[in-house]
Amino acid sequence: MAAAAAVAVAAGVAVAAVAAEAGTGPDSPGPGIERSDLTSGMRVVTERMPEARSVSVGMWFAVGSRDEPAEVAGASHFLEHLLFKGTEQRSARAIAMAVDAVGGEMNAYTSREHTAYYLRLPVAELDAGLELLADVVARPAFRSHELEAEREVIVEEILMSEDTPDDLVLTALYESLFPDHPLGRETLGTRDSVEAMTRDDVAGFHARWYRPANLVVAAAGDLDHDQVLGAVDDLFAVGEPGAAPERRAPAPEVVPLVAIDRPTEQVHVAVGWRGLPIDDDDRYALWVANQVLGGGMSSRLFQEIREQRGLAYTVFSSPSSYSDDGSLVIYSGTGPARLPELLETVESVLAGLLDDGVTDEEHTVALGYLEGSMLLGLEDTGSRMARLGTGLTTRDEVLSVDEHVRRIRAVTPDDVSRVLHRVLDGPRAVAAVGPLGAAGPVLEAFAQG
Repeated sequence: MAAAAAVAVAAGVAVAAVAAEAGTGPDSPGPGIERSDLTSGMRVVTERMPEARSVSVGMWFAVGSRDEPAEVAGASHFLEHLLFKGTEQRSARAIAMAVDAVGGEMNAYTSREHTAYYLRLPVAELDAGLELLADVVARPAFRSHELEAEREVIVEEILMSEDTPDDLVLTALYESLFPDHPLGRETLGTRDSVEAMTRDDVAGFHARWYRPANLVVAAAGDLDHDQVLGAVDDLFAVGEPGAAPERRAPAPEVVPLVAIDRPTEQVHVAVGWRGLPIDDDDRYALWVANQVLGGGMSSRLFQEIREQRGLAYTVFSSPSSYSDDGSLVIYSGTGPARLPELLETVESVLAGLLDDGVTDEEHTVALGYLEGSMLLGLEDTGSRMARLGTGLTTRDEVLSVDEHVRRIRAVTPDDVSRVLHRVLDGPRAVAAVGPLGAAGPVLEAFAQG
């Protein structure tokens, strides 16, 4: 039995399998990384960074906004807020003071398919930090007055998003890309659903989905894997192990155009296509393609729209991937009179990429950016922890950095051309927010491709 397994069993943790410190094979996660799969279904993964003076620990639950019934849309996000409002033993102020007292950072986020809670603090405070984070996620108090106060905060967050046109246009685009499907819903929920949500709704959502079979615990820093195992061995010890949500894949149809007339100074436009699932082998090629399209300052969209023509301050493209689908999105905003030129330029850039592919120089720059930005982003414990947690939660794998780099470098210009046609030849959806006036025909023509 591996040493980690022996310690875990001695501490009362049943371990189904332990991947000890990695070897050198392509599927090994890398030196210093250890993984334990517990019989409860909980997965624990750590990376030892002896040179670090901080540790970061996070808990990822594989449930998000797409897993909510429509009547409780926004429950994942509501719950994320409420867990910081207090536990059975701690008030919200006590939680905040415990973190501040050691100079730590504590936060959380909600996505369409998972919710994460994480904490960064000095090495010497790891045990106390693990106990605090476990208390927050496993034993929330759900005090009625705190729920009501946080409800108002979230309603204001929704109203703020609706008053922000670049947020609103992307919300409208997602509703168009995934019509009548939970993937198309905003993670915040709606004002109606949040205002109608009861304490029992939120507590029931927690009781059902915040279970060990849905949980990944990830940590990075100058730590010991067995130390983390020992700290989480009784997490959610009472109740059923739980199970992952059953998800319904979206239908292939999209809504071609959504136009929202608002008295803003700019017209905000987003165009999107259905993309690739998170485990699709072409995802690396799509990352390279996106970098050339609109992923950075050297991209074709940025150079043409901002640098050459001065049409917009902001322009970018971005891919997203989920368990069974994905998206590729372009966003920009310009004055109403310049909208036709903006759309014409976007169309020209797309046609050029589809017809001619990427140049050797663009290919080299994109590969270098993706490799370099990943390596630069792994210099602190928080980013290392996030890599472990998201990889295990979304794909049940933790790739070594070397393997990740190898897969990026393996992408050829032909791969990029293939994936561009695979995505961009599909139906497009367009959303626009602003003083649209007579822009309807221009937008309709653009939506038709």
